[in-house]
This record gives sequence, C-alpha cells and structure tokens, in this order.
Amino acid sequence: MQIEIVPGDITTQRVDVIVNAANESLLGGGGVDGAIHAAAGPALLEECRELRRTRFPRGLPVGEAVATSAGDLAARWVVHTVGPNRHRGQVDPALLVSCFRTSLVRAGELGAGSVAFPAISAGVFGWDVEQVATIAVRTVHAVDAAQEATSVDLVRFVPFGQRAASAFTAAVAEWGRGMGEPWTSS
Repeated sequence: MQIEIVPGDITTQRVDVIVNAANESLLGGGGVDGAIHAAAGPALLEECRELRRTRFPRGLPVGEAVATSAGDLAARWVVHTVGPNRHRGQVDPALLVSCFRTSLVRAGELGAGSVAFPAISAGVFGWDVEQVATIAVRTVHAVDAAQEATSVDLVRFVPFGQRAASAFTAAVAEWGRGMGEPWTSS
C-alpha cells in the first residue's frame, strides 16, 4: 500500500473514497465535515438522514465508520467516521486507531483502490496533530500488514495547514526509516 501526503482541500481529491471526520449526527457540521457536506451537495445529506432514520437513530458511535455515495464530489464514496473528542474525555488512542482502521476496512469492502484521509480528531476535537499523524500512519501499515483492506492500493493523507502537513510528513518519514517501506510525499 502506498502512502501519499497531499496538503490541501480534501473535497477536491480524485480518489475512490474520501473519509469524513464526521460528527455523531452524520448531518454535517464544521471543519472537514461541513466542507464535505457543502461540496457534496444535498444528496449526501439526504443519504445521511436516511442512515440516521434506519441504522443509527442515536448517531454514529465514536470509532465506527459507515459509507455513503459521494454526491457531487469527485470521489465515488464518502466513508464517515466519528473521531474521539478529547474535550469530552475521549482520550483513549484506541478510539482513534478504530477510526482509521474501520474506515479503511469499509473502503476495502467497497472495492476502493484509493482513500483520502483528513487529520481525524485534530483541531476542534483537541487531539495533537503529531499524535494523530503517528496513529494514522501506524494504523494504515497495520491494516495493510493484516490484509484487512486488500483492494486499497493508495492511502492519501490530506492535512490542512502547514503544521498538520509537517506532522504527517514526519510520521511517514519516521515509519519509512524504521521499516524501509516506499512512502511518498507530494
């Protein structure tokens, strides 16, 4: 599995799956979630409303992931995951690991070849972006090693802002030095 870092706007990525750092309601919000809903158009919101009505009446649990179509986005699907919120006491790194792992597994179930991730839980959810980057890179490698998402050939991290881009670049470089794997940064 190849890993890329492409700083910028996740809504413009031409990949099979864009991962949404969603809130529990699945109905849009601020940050990445709001940007994805705005760019995807009303079809995404309607699909999310149906998920709430039928499968997740109490909202999507932290660490879980669910797929929808992508509406007007360039991607084919959106995989929504709810990251842990440190401000609510959700400080167990296993919750963040679950977000990345479950999202990749869902992408694999769809037969996706490429996935774009934001820095889940960094920002308003209070997680340090360096910790998020390290967990993300390690989790992607673990999913790859366990062959849990065999259709996925490319994972693209799309950090927003220089600090996040630097954190992901450092995490990928650190993993590459330790494992000798072919990681790339764009």
